[in-house]
Amino acid sequence: MTEQKTTDPAEDALRHAQKMAKKKAARDKIMARKEGEKGLIIVHTGAGKGKSSSAFGMILRCIAHGMPCAVVQFIKGAWSTGERTLIERHFGELCQFHAMGEGFTWETQDRDRDIAAARRGWEKAKELIRNESNRMVLLDEINIALRYDYLPVEEVVAFLKAEKPAMTHVVLTGRNAKDELIEIADLVTEMTLVKHPFRSGIKGQAGVEF
Repeated sequence: MTEQKTTDPAEDALRHAQKMAKKKAARDKIMARKEGEKGLIIVHTGAGKGKSSSAFGMILRCIAHGMPCAVVQFIKGAWSTGERTLIERHFGELCQFHAMGEGFTWETQDRDRDIAAARRGWEKAKELIRNESNRMVLLDEINIALRYDYLPVEEVVAFLKAEKPAMTHVVLTGRNAKDELIEIADLVTEMTLVKHPFRSGIKGQAGVEF
């Protein structure tokens, strides 16, 4: 509801302070009941830009807190990206980076090769997730591998439910996340496409896209 203003600045300030005090009291009451911690299954999906960017922001937070973490890239392995260069050059002791993909399926044009690459990535991902010292594991663009059935979603879901350590966060990115994955996730964010420069003939640019 819009805050009503008067012609008296002092009265407006007092009313605003009272409103914010009520909000803070309500917020504090809610937060007082939030004491639990657990390793989350986090899904970033949707047609909009920012899925991987947001996930790498979480990885950098882990690094800043001195928390060991890892990244497995299922599609972009053939690309040179800023995040990969930064992590490998400066934070390799805290964050393992495994670029396992060979590009999008229309680039390889070889389904068996794509399936083999996805399988290698998934085997590495399981190894990293099982290692309880890794507080977060990012599976970048795994949703694309699942979408094209390069990996069975049932296998991924079963593994996360049965073998993910209790305090390990796993982040899975990519468009068209499978319903089965969304069902078991603790946090799901869908990026909505409103405008994109690609549609205006502007190519992907360093610092924005990679």
